[in-house]
Amino acid sequence: MNCHGIEVPVEHRPPLDPDFIPIHQFNRAFLRTARKPVHIAVERANGEMASLQTFLHGTPEMAEADRYYIDRLVKTILWMKGGWRIYVSGDENAFAYLSEAYSSRGSRAFDAGFMADVFERPFQVVQCAQVPPAKDAPQAVGGHLDGCRIGFDAGGSDRKVSAVINGETVFSEEVVWFPKRSTDPQYHYEGIVSALRSAAAHLPRVDAVGISSAGIYIGNRTMSASLFLQVPRPLFEEKVKDIYIRAVTDTFGQVPFAVVNDGDVSALAGAMSLGTNSVLGIAMGTSEAAGFVDGQGRITGWLNELAFVPVDAAPGAAVDEWSGDIGCGVKYFSQDAVIKLAPRAGIALSEKLSPAEKLKEVQALMEQGNPLAASIYQSIGVYLGHTLAFYYDLYRCRNVLLLGRVMSGKGGDTILESCRQTLRDAYPALADQISLSLPDEKFRRVGQSMAAASLPERK
Repeated sequence: MNCHGIEVPVEHRPPLDPDFIPIHQFNRAFLRTARKPVHIAVERANGEMASLQTFLHGTPEMAEADRYYIDRLVKTILWMKGGWRIYVSGDENAFAYLSEAYSSRGSRAFDAGFMADVFERPFQVVQCAQVPPAKDAPQAVGGHLDGCRIGFDAGGSDRKVSAVINGETVFSEEVVWFPKRSTDPQYHYEGIVSALRSAAAHLPRVDAVGISSAGIYIGNRTMSASLFLQVPRPLFEEKVKDIYIRAVTDTFGQVPFAVVNDGDVSALAGAMSLGTNSVLGIAMGTSEAAGFVDGQGRITGWLNELAFVPVDAAPGAAVDEWSGDIGCGVKYFSQDAVIKLAPRAGIALSEKLSPAEKLKEVQALMEQGNPLAASIYQSIGVYLGHTLAFYYDLYRCRNVLLLGRVMSGKGGDTILESCRQTLRDAYPALADQISLSLPDEKFRRVGQSMAAASLPERK
């Protein structure tokens, strides 16, 4: 298949998406003939830096391919690790392209604006003779079970809290709430405090509090989170950014606490249940959520927003309505993937149904053994097999934990089988390097709120 002037051989294609071009295969094919060194670095918070060397062609006839490759590479780094400043060294054209793309009217204006909000700095692209070296600061959080702890898990439809004494859960509670509908952050604050107090009532004292919450958190501050979707921006700045800090300190004073993205906490719960490290957790639900625990059992502090990382290089790839970009993970590893593929399989879904209801309808067909529904999950499994080869290059993850509604029931089993077959066929050297798992009873016993309780270290 030809993509931006690069011939990309694709083996094992999704049955319902034969035009799919795995970004990993495109990158491989592109780099076979690229010889001009280019250095890219992305600056994050506190001077942390993602830095790498790659190659371009640097010739007029390959200019389109060069632009596409550098565009996808930088976008991947940004949504994997986060950052507010891009450094470019070694190619004037790459610098010029990225400067235009990440300008206020450029093709990546959404990405630039989002990162500027998260890191609270104007987004920049700068040219330099030599880019800064890589610098990471992974956090050794989690796995602390001593003392009397509270673990709180803030979900979009329910909130869960656990009281834990020396690793044993003595109380847990799940309460339905509607954070995405409320414009008043006081609603969220009162819900958080209510959960904390409910758990505290079952403890002789509170030694530490761990919080798992959807969104992006830096220094325990809320930088972006769908839970506060309807809160006006001025109120978000005033009342939401420090909402968890206020909730804990107002309730318990100066106890150790930590606020961590729920994807990272899922990966931590997986590491605790599997008894190993180097775990990438991927949750396929409303969107694609992810978290990572490194080989030393540490949370990296990266964004891990894989929903916005490109996985399909096909020019006609699916469009993400929020960012306006194409080929990103959200359309391949979420309920959107099921909905996208259903008509191609010959399954008509009523437009009156919500996305969650459409997923349930396909799942019901799958449980009945419908072969059309099976082809949807087989296709997602092929997507996943190719993409895990790409994620392995990014994370060097040895264990992958697959979660979320899309992975439930027979559909999840079919995705897993199709993914493993794709890895064996297209990436035989990698097939034995990655261990794939679904949540088991031990994982459910650990639980998200239990893992959250283990986040902070007692002083």
